[in-house]
Amino acid sequence: MPSAARALPRARRLPPALARTAPLGLIAPLCLIALLGAAPSPSAAGGWSVAPSGGERPSFYAEGPPGTLLQDTVSVTNPGRAPVVVRLSGTGVRIAFAERGVRVPARTRADVPFTVSVPAGAEPGDRSGTIVARDTDGRTRTVPMRLRVGGPALAALTVEQVAVRGDRITYELVNRGTTVLVPRLAVRADGVFGRVLDRAPRTLPVRLRPSTRLRLTEPWPHRPALDSVDVRLTVTAQGGAHDTAIARARFVPWGAVAGGAGVAAAGAGAVIVVRRRGSRTADRGSAAGAPDRAGAGEVPLSDAGLTAGAVK
Repeated sequence: MPSAARALPRARRLPPALARTAPLGLIAPLCLIALLGAAPSPSAAGGWSVAPSGGERPSFYAEGPPGTLLQDTVSVTNPGRAPVVVRLSGTGVRIAFAERGVRVPARTRADVPFTVSVPAGAEPGDRSGTIVARDTDGRTRTVPMRLRVGGPALAALTVEQVAVRGDRITYELVNRGTTVLVPRLAVRADGVFGRVLDRAPRTLPVRLRPSTRLRLTEPWPHRPALDSVDVRLTVTAQGGAHDTAIARARFVPWGAVAGGAGVAAAGAGAVIVVRRRGSRTADRGSAAGAPDRAGAGEVPLSDAGLTAGAVK
């Protein structure tokens, strides 16, 4: 079974005995070990080789929760009679080496510490990558790496900043969980004289990654000219994630109002009140850090278009 790299706090300086596996910036100079006549290994046939340091591991394995830093060491072995210069890089995962360019003398092994960063918003699950070593002649060696991101799989999302602008409804979806979500949206609007809009749930053509916010638009070409309407947006996703937001809009055809009273009324504008309903599986606070308040304010509008924002 492959051994997991050790997870350490980000800004913690290690004891001297562990300095060779410290994060980048705290890492001791790379270690060069003379082979002293040791026979070349089969993997070194035809020149230098690269492999995980210590033991007989065929690949690298690291495991930790989002936001952690993991450490390990890669060994570059040069069994030949001339020095070799190797440049290290990584693919697929975030890798930082103590030294990217390594000069390995003849019949010597260089042990190079490196760190693997697990992104703070990473979704739990497995990632794959490689460590790549390339010499000055263009020859390359690679070692596979598997990163397992730990933590519970939590599905949670919110719908926020609902607005009615002219012939469209705008809104924002926020992924507040730890899994990638493919949301479904249902739209309904009820006026004084009955239902004026009813769209069944449909899957949106988006993939919402954890800790991301996405602004979207829903067309509404035939909104009423005169009515007081509750516009309800309901979003759902796999894992039981769901949320609902309601925007109350009063539509008034100011162009039909005549005389001085009409001019005065036009200055006042229509009124939209936004409130939120529903439950979710994560914190209900907004991305700005302020709590939502139901029916907390009114927004004056002109006849050029209606605007509704989630009141903070």
